[in-house]
Amino acid sequence: MEQENLFGEQTEATGTDAQASPTDGAAGASAASEAAHRAAAARAAELRHELDYHAYRYYALDAPEITDAAFDRLLVELQQIEATYPDLVTPESYTQRVGGYVSPQFAEVTHMARMYSMDDAMDLDELDEWLARTEEALGAGRAVYTCELKIDGLGVALTYRDGAFVRAATRGDGVTGEDVTLNVRTIKDVPARLSAEALEHMGADRGAAIEVRGEVYMPKGSFVRLNDEADAEGRDPFANPRNAAAGSLRQKDPKVTASRDLATFLYAVADTTPLHVDSQHEFLGWLREAGFSVNPNVARCETPTQVHEFCADALAHRGDLDYDIDGVVVKVDSFEQQRELGFTARAPRWAIAFKFPPEEKQTVLREIRIQVGRTGVLTPVAEFDPVTVAGSTIARATLHNIDEIHRKDVRVGDTIVVHKAGDVIPEVVGPVLDKRPEGAEAYQMPEACPACGAPVVHEDGEVAYRCVSIDCPAQLKERLAHWVSRGCMDIDGVGTELIDKLVEAGLVHDVADFYLLDVEGVAALDTGRTYQADNKRRGIKAGDPIPVGATIAQKVIDELTRSKQQPLSRVLFALGIRHVGKSVAELLAQRFLTLEALVAANEEDIASIDGIGPKIAASVKEFLAVPENLAVLERLRVAGLTLEEDLGRSASDAALVESAGVAAGLAEAQPLAGLTFVLTGSLTRFTRDEAGSLLKVLGAKVTGSVSKKTSYVVAGPKAGSKLTKAESLGIPVLDEDDLGQILATGTVPEAEQP
Repeated sequence: MEQENLFGEQTEATGTDAQASPTDGAAGASAASEAAHRAAAARAAELRHELDYHAYRYYALDAPEITDAAFDRLLVELQQIEATYPDLVTPESYTQRVGGYVSPQFAEVTHMARMYSMDDAMDLDELDEWLARTEEALGAGRAVYTCELKIDGLGVALTYRDGAFVRAATRGDGVTGEDVTLNVRTIKDVPARLSAEALEHMGADRGAAIEVRGEVYMPKGSFVRLNDEADAEGRDPFANPRNAAAGSLRQKDPKVTASRDLATFLYAVADTTPLHVDSQHEFLGWLREAGFSVNPNVARCETPTQVHEFCADALAHRGDLDYDIDGVVVKVDSFEQQRELGFTARAPRWAIAFKFPPEEKQTVLREIRIQVGRTGVLTPVAEFDPVTVAGSTIARATLHNIDEIHRKDVRVGDTIVVHKAGDVIPEVVGPVLDKRPEGAEAYQMPEACPACGAPVVHEDGEVAYRCVSIDCPAQLKERLAHWVSRGCMDIDGVGTELIDKLVEAGLVHDVADFYLLDVEGVAALDTGRTYQADNKRRGIKAGDPIPVGATIAQKVIDELTRSKQQPLSRVLFALGIRHVGKSVAELLAQRFLTLEALVAANEEDIASIDGIGPKIAASVKEFLAVPENLAVLERLRVAGLTLEEDLGRSASDAALVESAGVAAGLAEAQPLAGLTFVLTGSLTRFTRDEAGSLLKVLGAKVTGSVSKKTSYVVAGPKAGSKLTKAESLGIPVLDEDDLGQILATGTVPEAEQP
C-alpha cells in the first residue's frame, strides 16, 4: 500500500479502471474520452520535445531562445496534462528529472547524491502557497526558514577527500556531471584544502569524502570587460554574465578559464552527516569556517512575514550587487525537517525559488524587421529606441511570430513596455494604448523574403511563414553558423564574422565547401579592419586592410579537419533538418548507425523509433528526398567525413567496448532494441555510467528511475529503493554476471522474478 508524504501526496501516481456502461451514451462518452486522451498524448509528446530542445539551448549551448517564463509555461502545461492522465508520465519527461546537460567533451562524473532542480514561485501568491503547505505539513509555528540570494550562475559540485580538493563537476543532469576539475582549480576563491578548524569540527569523520555545492558566477564588471574585449577582437559577445560564466568554465583549455574572472558562492552539501551540523544556517557557518566563499546576504526567518521582508529588500537592492541574482531561495532551516518533507521527482519540497519580476521600461517601437533563420522561418524583430533595463542597454527584441504580434497588438510607432525576462532576454510586454499615435496600422507579414525576394509560404495550421528558396543568402549564413556551433560539429574559430567573409568572397556556398578551404584562401580574407600605424619592416601602411593571416587560417583548417571525425549524430543535427534536434539526431544515429542505412530506410522504419513518430520521420525523408541535399551529403563523404555513429564514443571510450567483451557484430544487430534497463547498486567490473553506455551500444534504453515500462533492473551490491520498487512492480532483476552474459551474447538470461 502506498504511503502519503507530509503534503498528503502519494509517492506514485495511481488510477482506477473505468467500468464500461452498456448504454449508447456511455459508449459515446468513452469515445470522446479516448479522443481526448489521444490529443493529450500528442500534446505531451510535443511539449517534451520542445522542453528538451530549449533545455539543450540553455544548458549545453548557453544560448537560450526563449525566456524562463516561456519555458515555465510549457513545463506547467505538461505537468497539468500528466496530472490529468497519469499513464502519460514517462521517466524521461522533464517533469520527472533534473534539467541539465552533460557534454561529451568532458569526462563524466557521478555525483555522491542527486543534485535536484528547484521549484519556482513566480509571484508572492505562489510563495505564500508554498509557505502555507510547509506550515501545514510541519505544524503551525514549527518551521524556521533560511533565505539566501538566488545566484544566476552555473551549478557545480566540489569534492574533498581527507580535506583536500580532488574534483569538480557541473550539475549536468543531476546524477551525472561534467568533470571540470582543472578549470575550477584556476578559480581563486576555491580552497585547495579545508581549514584545520573545519576538519576539527568534523571530528572522527575528518577523512570522509564530502561534496559541497554552489554556483560559479562572473561579476558584472568582469562581464563588461570580457565583452569589450570581444568587440575589439570582432568576436560575438556573451548575452549575459550567466552565459559568460558557463562558457568560461566549459573551456577545453584551463588557461582560458584562468584568464576569466570567475568566482563562487557555496551553499549546499551532498551529505551532512560527516559535518555534524543540524541546520542550513549552521552549515553555512561551517562553509565559511572551511574557507569557502559564502554569500553574506543570508537571513534566518522565523515567520512568513520575515521571509517577505527579506525578498522585498533583496529586490530593492539587486542593482547594488556586483553579480546577477534572479530571486531568493527560501529553505526550511532544520535538516531533520528537510528529511521529513522529502523530494518530488525533480525538486526538494523543503525549498522554493522566489523569482523576481522583471524590470520594465517604456520606449518607442520604430520598426518591425524580419530576420530569416536557417530553416527559412521569417521571424519579426522589434527595433526600438535604446533603453537601459536590468543593467544593460537594449534596442531590439524578438516578437516570435505574427500571432504573437496580433495577440499583443503591437504596432510601429507605439510606445511599448519592454523588460528582460529572467533578467536575460529582452521581451516586448505590450503597447501603452493611450499613447498610440493616430493611424498606427496592424502589422502584416511580407509576401516576399526580404533577403532574396522569393515568395513567402504559409501553410495552413502553421504559425510560421517561410522562405523556401535554397539560394536564400540569409538561410545560408544561418545554416553555416549552425554547422560549426559547439553542439554540432564544434569547429572552434569559425564564427559569424568569418562566415560572412567566406560567403562574400564566394568561397563557401554550402557546408560541404568548408572542407574545400585551404590556408592560403582563408589567410587572404579581409577582416574589414585596417592597420592604425605604418610598419615599414612588414611593408604595411596605416589604412591598409588587415587580413585574417596564416596563424588563424591554419587553426581554422585544423579545426575543420578534426571535425571530420564527428559521429553521425552530430552531422544529422548540424544539417539543420526540420524537427531534428540533438536528441532526435542521436536516436536516428543509434538506430541506423550509417548515413547510407538512414537514406535507405523508409518513413515507417524511422517513425517506429521510440521518441520520433510520423511528423519527424516525414521531415527526415523530405530532406533526404531533395537531390541538392543528397549532393551535399555525397560531397561531405568525399571530403572525408565519417558519416557513421561512433560506437566507441557512445560508450565513452572505444577501449571500453573492446575490454567489456562485447561480441563482434552485436552493435550493428542492436539485440536490445525496445528494452529499457535501470542500473542500481555498486558494480565491480564497470561504473554504472559505463554499463549504461554499453547497454545503449546494443540498442537498449537506459533510464534513471524504475517504472512499469522498465524491462529489467541490473542490481549490484548495496542496491536500494530502485530494487525495492522493481520487486514491488514485478520487474525482472539481473546481477552483474547476467550483464556480462548480455554483453557477450546479446541475449538476456532468465532473470530472477520478484
